[in-house]
Amino acid sequence: FRDRPAGALRLNVPVSAARLVLPAIVPPFLAAYPDIRLEVVTDESFVDVISAGCDAGIRYDERLEQDMIAIPIGPRIQRFAIAASPDYLDRRGRPQHPSELLGHACLLGRFASGAMTAPWEFERDGEIVRVDPTGPLIVRVGGATDLAVDAAISGTGIVCLFEDWLRPHFDNGALEPILEPWWQRFSGPFLYYPGRRLVPAPLRAFIDFVKASATA
Repeated sequence: FRDRPAGALRLNVPVSAARLVLPAIVPPFLAAYPDIRLEVVTDESFVDVISAGCDAGIRYDERLEQDMIAIPIGPRIQRFAIAASPDYLDRRGRPQHPSELLGHACLLGRFASGAMTAPWEFERDGEIVRVDPTGPLIVRVGGATDLAVDAAISGTGIVCLFEDWLRPHFDNGALEPILEPWWQRFSGPFLYYPGRRLVPAPLRAFIDFVKASATA
């Protein structure tokens, strides 16, 4: 009998979680459990983790199947931010209301399903504004998202993305936040796994580690 969990753990996560949530969790988890081998698969669609050959998944505020168990992982409140390069805003002007985005070049995303990331939604003092922007660039959500960020930094247009994804570019001045009072908040992601099966030891260790990290 082993005195600590061992074996493989396979997670199915969106690129945003791999980039913004897991970096704070994975290194200390693997240091605590050196006999566990973790594999992270990135996928933007909502998949059946079992048929995809994974033990668990991470998704944002999704409707889970009846037998799924979900636990919070990572930041509990996040925001969508919009931004552009100072050069772009000097040339095209700084929007003061979301409706003004209709006159700007906006950088959009498309999911693997074909659905677009637009319309963009904003909220302030109980008022919700939805804007269906257009622009010169559409990228595949996840794998090509950084291309939209790079294009925004180069002055091509306005990007809408997780605040934490854009934060380093705010800090170094490459991007300038706009319409910040209108940025919409949303709940953080969840780790989900089938409740109808025996939980493998590596997954149980990961679940317990995530729960302990949340209360630390």
